[in-house]
Amino acid sequence: MVTNPPLPTPRTDADGSAVIRVLSYNIRSMRDDTTALARVITACDPDLVLIQEAPRFFRWRKKLSRLAAASGQVLLSGGATAAGPALLCSLRASVERTEDVLLPLTPGQHRRGFATAVVRFGGARLGVLSCHLSLQKDERYEQSGLLLDRLAALDVPHAVAGGDLNERPTGRSFRRLATGLEDCWTTAPWGTEYTSTPTDPHQRIDAILATPGIEVLGCGVPTGHPGVLASDLRAATDHLPVLAALRVPAS
Repeated sequence: MVTNPPLPTPRTDADGSAVIRVLSYNIRSMRDDTTALARVITACDPDLVLIQEAPRFFRWRKKLSRLAAASGQVLLSGGATAAGPALLCSLRASVERTEDVLLPLTPGQHRRGFATAVVRFGGARLGVLSCHLSLQKDERYEQSGLLLDRLAALDVPHAVAGGDLNERPTGRSFRRLATGLEDCWTTAPWGTEYTSTPTDPHQRIDAILATPGIEVLGCGVPTGHPGVLASDLRAATDHLPVLAALRVPAS
């Protein structure tokens, strides 16, 4: 049984800073129980949902929009236009801009991309990036560098990235990201750690990472979080989600 205290609820503080919840989730193209998936997202009460393996083909936008509506979110960016990564957000977010980025294609590998946005919560301005890195280690390492470059190109004081890294924390791509960014689980572990697989969690290959200056209040798999049922986690998709509570300073 998880004994961690509840994560802080989203809010805007008097100094203009914002406490937000960020959820990263590989949803396997919504091929599983989408009702369970929506229940998990809703129970986590996120301000931002960083999705991987969003639907990319027939009526993909409609499918994503339905998931967003069923989860109390709106579709922000990504999907087929980012080769799988997508962003959802709550109505608390004020959207400044979005951009979907396709990465260089390695012959024989899947096309990859980033879904990115710049949003505001109260006085806090935040860059956001959702990613799904390659299964091939050399391409994955190259993509980790492109991720850091893309965050820098957002030209914002604070940013958060999350996704399916297809690598454990000891891998060189994960370590490269954790050198320039805070691995939120390592900074403030909460919930449980392993994201793959829901029926046998034994490896952490999904993560949320934040730029220095963002205070990590807690991060982990929301096992035991109020409203998050173990049966829903198993039915929703083939990954477990990562949920983080972050305090973003006013910009």
